[in-house]
Amino acid sequence: MSSSSPSDVSPEIRLPEQGHTVLSQFELAPELTHLNHGSYGALPLCVRAEQERWRARVERDPTGFFQDVYPAAIRDSARNVAGCFGGAAGDWVFCENATVAANSVFASFPLEAGDEILTTSHAYGAVLKAIRIWAARREARVKIAELPDIVESEDQVIELVTAAFSDRTRLLVIDHITSRTATVLPVKAIAATARAAGIAVFVDGAHGPGQVPLDVTEIGADWYTGNAHKWFFAPRGCGLLWTAPERQSQTLPVVLSHGSDAGYTAAFDWVGTRDATPWLSFAAAKAAHDHFGGDALMRRNRALAAEAADLLCNALDATPAAPPEMRAAMAALCLGHFADAENRALALRRDLHRAGFVVPVSAAGDILYLRVSAQIYNEIEDYERFAEAARRLCRLLR
Repeated sequence: MSSSSPSDVSPEIRLPEQGHTVLSQFELAPELTHLNHGSYGALPLCVRAEQERWRARVERDPTGFFQDVYPAAIRDSARNVAGCFGGAAGDWVFCENATVAANSVFASFPLEAGDEILTTSHAYGAVLKAIRIWAARREARVKIAELPDIVESEDQVIELVTAAFSDRTRLLVIDHITSRTATVLPVKAIAATARAAGIAVFVDGAHGPGQVPLDVTEIGADWYTGNAHKWFFAPRGCGLLWTAPERQSQTLPVVLSHGSDAGYTAAFDWVGTRDATPWLSFAAAKAAHDHFGGDALMRRNRALAAEAADLLCNALDATPAAPPEMRAAMAALCLGHFADAENRALALRRDLHRAGFVVPVSAAGDILYLRVSAQIYNEIEDYERFAEAARRLCRLLR
């Protein structure tokens, strides 16, 4: 399989320093090789400092802060989000994470007995559980569009998802970038077909912001959620929710509080006292993402992930879960079919960690997946060393 190289980054936008020298700007443990940026992100020191500045400001006068400073500050952050990812400031609200945002949409959506929520077999586990619970409460049905373990093309995904539409489908929940298989799904094309059929669309873009270029208004969904703490360098707890203007009057947070009767932004901006510093640090996260290269960083990470995937597939006799054009800064590799796959996944992840590598390993049925991420602090050498350790440990699985 051919792959691009990090050197393919466009010369008109040059990256600043990259690779291992950048590790000094993070607090990542030096004894570990971190290849799992996709799960929890990594906070640059400069963003952590900004978050601590906000925390200190809160503690100097909590009452004055929450009553007089916070209302305007949170809307300023929303304007920054809109400037990065499209839409208007009033379309954006903050949540702790994409799962909270998803539950808010499901709680708000008017389902009746017999209605269907459609999602795919690659949906994130926590979101799928939430879909099942909310559907059961309304006596609605959950329908799963089965996608192959190894996706072949965008057209294949579009065909399989749209073929699952029925006259009872009311809401489609579709991932922008899947978690287990790291596949970038053609959400714009799918959303257009769904909305033409009268189906509302919720895009779970937990991995989107900062990993791929994003303008939510171009996707054509009713709701889009993303986590700025995965790939955009924000503190953990910086989840984002965009709601199309025509859906805002019906959309409320899953926790109802003082602002619940005052409109969309008021309802989400205040659901009780909580730590808002991840949201107020969004501007610092944007500055960090820009400093590390912005669009050029995303291209560099995608190229490095592609090179790493080729290297690891050859070393481990593995198969990528998606073609190169459907991957971004992550790559999931199918290691094969195994009995007791879940326990084997847990054991392999722990063995790799003991060997000094942070990499997620997951199971779907009897298939084992290993997923690697590429971020500014990684170099191809990381994946070469990882390949040696993984090859040795994977032999023990057979």
